[in-house]
Amino acid sequence: MFEIEYKGGNGVVLSTKKAVLNIDPRLSVVGLKDIKTKDEVELATEERFVVENSDARIIIDRPGEYEVGDFTIRGTAATRHIDTAESDKLSTIYRVECGDVRIAVLGNVVPKLTDEQLESIGVVDILIIPVGGGGYTLDATSAAAIVRQVEPKVVIPIHYADSALRYEVPQDSIDTFVKELGAPLESVAKFKVKSAASLPPVLTITQLLRS
Repeated sequence: MFEIEYKGGNGVVLSTKKAVLNIDPRLSVVGLKDIKTKDEVELATEERFVVENSDARIIIDRPGEYEVGDFTIRGTAATRHIDTAESDKLSTIYRVECGDVRIAVLGNVVPKLTDEQLESIGVVDILIIPVGGGGYTLDATSAAAIVRQVEPKVVIPIHYADSALRYEVPQDSIDTFVKELGAPLESVAKFKVKSAASLPPVLTITQLLRS
């Protein structure tokens, strides 16, 4: 069993009894306090989202394979949304396994995954994906297209309009993505996952209320 919490921006926390995984913990880029990562894992889709806490359990900010506590992690290089195909791949897409549940974590990437990237993340139960657009990250249309590529059971949208955050560019509301994808929506404070069998039988958008 594990829990997923949303902290704002790209910040998401996955936690079990054995380990805590902090995704893109540097929230100061959107005007919030950085996530505290002492004795916990920092998992960054880009180097600039790392807090660089010397007391962190481990900092993962690039492609590779890792084992931490209950989590098995595989990172694959990706091109950022703001870069060209010729640019260095400065983002990392992650596949995170916890028990029999498979999670894909996307950052600010181009709006279509390659066959190699799809093969690397494999079968996915839960997809965490930015949807706010504005030329900074995936917009609702691009995010929905990737959801259809990946075919998860649950989509957790992140990086959308929030009056408490100071984004570099204005972001669309989550409603835009919900309308574009056309899947059922549920809102919860924390998403508690017992197993793959406990997930919804049809594609569902799960909005995590920012904690």
